[in-house]
Amino acid sequence: VGSLKECMHHNIHTLCDVDAMRAAEAFSHFTAAKRYDDWRVMLEKEAKHLDGVVVTTPDHSHAVATMAAMQLGLAVYTEKPLTRTISEARLLADYARKNRIVTQMGNQGHALDQSRMAVEWIQSGALGEVKEVHCWTNRPIWPQGIVRPPAEPVPATMNWDVWLGPAPEKPYSSKIAPFNWRGFWDYGAGALGDMAAHIMDHPVWALELGPPEQVEVAYERRDPASAGDTFPVSTVVTYRFGARGDKPPVTLKWFDGKNSVPWPEGLEEGRTLAKDGGIIYYGSKHDMLQSCYGKSPRIFPETEMQRMAPELKRIPASLPRAKGLHHEEWIQAIKANDPSMAKSGFDYSGPLTETMLLGCVAIRVGAGTRLAWDSKNMKTDNDEANRYVEHEYRKGWSL
Repeated sequence: VGSLKECMHHNIHTLCDVDAMRAAEAFSHFTAAKRYDDWRVMLEKEAKHLDGVVVTTPDHSHAVATMAAMQLGLAVYTEKPLTRTISEARLLADYARKNRIVTQMGNQGHALDQSRMAVEWIQSGALGEVKEVHCWTNRPIWPQGIVRPPAEPVPATMNWDVWLGPAPEKPYSSKIAPFNWRGFWDYGAGALGDMAAHIMDHPVWALELGPPEQVEVAYERRDPASAGDTFPVSTVVTYRFGARGDKPPVTLKWFDGKNSVPWPEGLEEGRTLAKDGGIIYYGSKHDMLQSCYGKSPRIFPETEMQRMAPELKRIPASLPRAKGLHHEEWIQAIKANDPSMAKSGFDYSGPLTETMLLGCVAIRVGAGTRLAWDSKNMKTDNDEANRYVEHEYRKGWSL
């Protein structure tokens, strides 16, 4: 729905949804648009009439739908996380780059003027050397740490086979689709996959972190039987990034579920941290807060923010301002046939997705897992983990 609203001032030629009941409102609003319940059929019949495709399926179908559209020469906007597995993110980014496809991942905060201003502050050296970053989210807001619910009859209005797509052939449950799929290994990437694109995005961008060298996870799983089906309820994931030229190594810690981010020293009494998520940068000169989506960058304590304000205002605006119009930035890039205009194109968001999903791989292996990461060869130092780096596809649904 969000993507339709952002694109509705342009020509919505075709709509596709596997669930006619869920799609009824959109179908009735865009009466001139053609309708499908299978995106493969849609692309086969309508590709010649399309300039771009927006992919907002559950995570497990992102890669196959996105690649199919790109192979037809179509620009693609794909929701976050770009893919469910690391190998898929690498494939999409490589294909888009080699074929100059205009792409964008749906981490909308990347287009906020405030978030771009914060990148400029950090890269100007206003915080000094940043060696530690904390990120947090209130997700999951869906069930995790549970076993798969019992099978139910598939609703007559739903194409369950296409909803499953490349995922293993398993029975339908209303407790999984249409919403609670995010917590299941087969379909989603948990809280980390859902929200790191909106939160970790900003330190990865501003600090030019590149691939992590190591990741480790801590969590408690109350029901051991759930390990085969879903993510745990709450996790702490620690990423370690190496030095980049004259920039120091960085430790980035991710807190989700019931895990609270440590209260930052220097934050005044009476201040609050954003409930839905945010970022704390610890610099050698100054510390800074950002809210979820990269909003409201603020050096703390507030007395330092006020003292720094004149200096911050003098920092040049090196990044184009998009006024938060993330979809529109992509559409303008299509019109100009210039992939570089879309600032979260797959060249950037593919590696970001790989970083996020490396944490998911460690979570899948188990609490206490520590992995060394060889990004060039897409391998860890753990054989079980390497199984989760690659994607397994249901017959007939591979890339």
